[in-house]
Amino acid sequence: MINYARQTNEADGTGTTAAGEEHIAPSPRVSVQAFCETVETAASVQSAGEDRRLAKAHLKIQMGGMTAAIEAYRNAPTPNVIILETEGRGDILAGLDQLATVCDAGTRVIVVGRMNDVMLYRELVRRGVSDYVIAPVAPIDLVRAICGLFSTPEAKPVGRLIAVTGAKGGVGASTIAHNIAWAIARDLSLDSVVVDLDLAFGTAGLDYNQDPVQGIADAVFSPDRIDTAFIDRLLSKCTDHLSLLAAPATLDRVYDFGAEAFDSVFDTLRSSVPCIVLDVPHQWSGWTKRALVAADDILIVAAPDLANLRNTKNLFDLLKAARPNDRAPLYCVNQVGVPKRPEIKIGEFSRAIESEPVAIIPFEPQLFGLASNNGQMIEEIASKHKVTELFLQIAQRLTGRAEAKKPRNSLLSPFFGKLLAR
Repeated sequence: MINYARQTNEADGTGTTAAGEEHIAPSPRVSVQAFCETVETAASVQSAGEDRRLAKAHLKIQMGGMTAAIEAYRNAPTPNVIILETEGRGDILAGLDQLATVCDAGTRVIVVGRMNDVMLYRELVRRGVSDYVIAPVAPIDLVRAICGLFSTPEAKPVGRLIAVTGAKGGVGASTIAHNIAWAIARDLSLDSVVVDLDLAFGTAGLDYNQDPVQGIADAVFSPDRIDTAFIDRLLSKCTDHLSLLAAPATLDRVYDFGAEAFDSVFDTLRSSVPCIVLDVPHQWSGWTKRALVAADDILIVAAPDLANLRNTKNLFDLLKAARPNDRAPLYCVNQVGVPKRPEIKIGEFSRAIESEPVAIIPFEPQLFGLASNNGQMIEEIASKHKVTELFLQIAQRLTGRAEAKKPRNSLLSPFFGKLLAR
């Protein structure tokens, strides 16, 4: 009998959530082999393999369906996951019985078929099939099926990565990232960590009025030591729900990294923190691109000028192409209304990007300058200011959460309290 994990899809194929509105945990480093009968399914598997959530999986595609799979594994070990496309009911059940004789224990099987039949689904479950997906199958359905095999209900929830970056230097992306993280932690009561990835010039420590001895540099330069306990020791606590993985902001060494340098740090944070806000510096390298593509949601901060418009458009096009099964990046326009500065109108900006900004943040030099020099967030200085509300709105859009409702007292509350006491 083929060993299996769990069954995820219903036989009727309904109830799927739109891509970008659900959170699919990334797959671990596993081997996946698909045996397809149609070029359409093979193309969907290929597209699924390019999804960021399967970046660690090793995918191989062959044609021939069930027959090819049985022949392939007669003298070869089976992978972690097998995807089988098959046409008829009898072919599925008879083929699975033969496959079970050559399949290693622990291998999980996903069947792609065309029959919408509850009885067939039950027979597949009885034979140890992990999932049954009805063709024609979309890439996101295969991503969901593969990743779902390794995301059990009893497992800890995987944290959400939110990447914030500037379309151009000096647009205030770090300030906005730090204030959004503050709103997520304080107003949405969601445990969060800010990761300052600008190791040479990061400002998160200054903005939160923190001076930690250790931070992100200790983690990235000690990859063999990274685990949850080690990362916890590096975190600096800002509030009850907000912690900081600070940048050293020193120039005593050069911070050159490979594309996968931060992967283990992000994976460890995901396993223990519900929300991780990445303050991604304005530079283009292998690791910054990888951090943006791997994030669950992305916010681009831009100012209303031509260079920012061009860079925002370029980032949008690249990230949408690299993340076809994810929600499109969000962007906000910052520093709007600088006196005597010619600006591109918001309507023209959004038409060029083909998307409306999630927020338009006005130029408030007194407010932002005071907060920066005091090491405070905008909400700490002006809790009722419009900018504070904008940060909360952005936080809600990025996390998909509504504001935590606070009980509102009325003039009759004491009276009702006495009645309840009686």
